[in-house]
Amino acid sequence: MNPIEPGYADVPLLATAEPATDEPQFLGEGPTWDPIRERLLWVDIMAGAVHVGRLHDDGRVEPQSRIQTPDSAGAVAVAADGALVVAGTSRLHYVSGDGAISSGRELVTGEGRRFNDGKPDPAGRFVVGTLGPGDELLLRVEAGVDEPTTVIDDDLTLSNGLAWSADGRRFYSADTGSSRIFVRSYDPATGATGPRTVFAALSHGHPDGMTIDADDHVWVAVWGGGCVLRFAPDGRLVGRVDVPAPHTTCPVFAGPELDTLVVTTATEHLTQAQRDAHPLSGRVFTARPGVRGIPPLLWGGR
Repeated sequence: MNPIEPGYADVPLLATAEPATDEPQFLGEGPTWDPIRERLLWVDIMAGAVHVGRLHDDGRVEPQSRIQTPDSAGAVAVAADGALVVAGTSRLHYVSGDGAISSGRELVTGEGRRFNDGKPDPAGRFVVGTLGPGDELLLRVEAGVDEPTTVIDDDLTLSNGLAWSADGRRFYSADTGSSRIFVRSYDPATGATGPRTVFAALSHGHPDGMTIDADDHVWVAVWGGGCVLRFAPDGRLVGRVDVPAPHTTCPVFAGPELDTLVVTTATEHLTQAQRDAHPLSGRVFTARPGVRGIPPLLWGGR
């Protein structure tokens, strides 16, 4: 049974994703392609786990190792030397090339609040948002031991997916609770942003993680929609990839040719009836939609 929202049934179908792993995650998120070591990373947020795997030519993902963080793992980003930054509950965790883990200072406060999705910006700074009970934040964290931090947004319902255009001058961000995707100008050198406007608003489901393709189209996973939607740079909805799991969480283009779309999913908030109807939920999926991604942005290190 395909859980695609009826509201998107008329959107051109580009591909149907197939399961790439066997082990489900409760809240699988944040797939990240490491182009230097040709490995795929993704997180299981509430388990505090960073998974590392190999993407095979047939679309299967072979899990190879797991990194356990001190608390949650909202997102992971990789540096050129292989070091990782992980968005923990209220701090960033740093994983060196030899696997040693250290933690930064507390950047998030408030009962029930934690870091959520995050990505490097074009200069390698880490941009990360929060999830919680009130007005949520989107922050830019500079390199350095003191972790200088700039607030980009402070009025979000749930900060989620992030993406930059190929030239780094357009910045997209998802606000899941309001079902809106924002866009604004971005200065790749300084991180300065222009006025925020609504790029697109979803009529069904909620926007989650996102990525960009080589044509500067925005790909957005739809939580509660069982699909990934493709938007043109002017905000027109032009395509979809179906995923046989209702809670589709995040896409990324991966592989040496950046032509495989990797999609994470979750079992969180599914009823038993929904799990029975969609038994592949929580797995990693892959598809070949006939489009390539752009080289992934790398974290600049601490």
